[in-house]
Amino acid sequence: MAATLAKGTTTIENAAQEPEITNVAECLVAMGARISGIGTRTLTIEGVERLHGATVDVIPDRIETGTFAMAAAMTGGDVLLKGARPEHLQAALDILAQTGAELTPEANGLRVRRNGSGIKPVDVDTDPFPGFPTDLQAQFMALMTMSQGTSNIRETIFENRYMHVAELARFGADIAVHGQLATVHGRSQLKGAQVMATDLRASVSLVIAGLAAKGETVVNRIYHLDRGFERLEEKLSRCGAEIERLAG
Repeated sequence: MAATLAKGTTTIENAAQEPEITNVAECLVAMGARISGIGTRTLTIEGVERLHGATVDVIPDRIETGTFAMAAAMTGGDVLLKGARPEHLQAALDILAQTGAELTPEANGLRVRRNGSGIKPVDVDTDPFPGFPTDLQAQFMALMTMSQGTSNIRETIFENRYMHVAELARFGADIAVHGQLATVHGRSQLKGAQVMATDLRASVSLVIAGLAAKGETVVNRIYHLDRGFERLEEKLSRCGAEIERLAG
């Protein structure tokens, strides 16, 4: 964004390739920016004098898509995610399919349902796009807490990204952390609990676990949640979840 109005040529090496980066770059081009290499690891920007107005489409949130898909898989639901673009999170969907979820692209989105069998354990490493997103790691860990076996999750992007482990343990989850590696021993049932959100993605993993757990769950400090999920409780309620936001 800064380089579009800078004098001369700017080259960005080792650029992120996430769809959101491409969407921003395409928006800037529509506004008059000169950017080449969009979607690759190297971006070249020729500065221009000014930008102008434009009409652009904002892409659907792939992390929200993946979160709802994992919630459906964990609870045994059947959900149509309207507007979802599977190509934006194919690595995560491939992993989800290995757990036993059925993923069916439809004309207006993606249908997610869990087949009649239980949740299969799957190992996963987080990676930059197009790999498995670190922003779905906590949600996937919640799913694996109810798998029929042992799974290993390796976080390779961020340090200290396992703060949700202690909170998932309050549900009765069996998780051991050794550095970057988290080993999850699945249980047949979680129990509702009072839990504390520690960050954005951790908070929604607790909501997912609460949906599948037996009994009532209260998630505190949900201001983290609101940073990344708009009207989450309303959307989940439309899917049949018993969930409400408490005042105070």
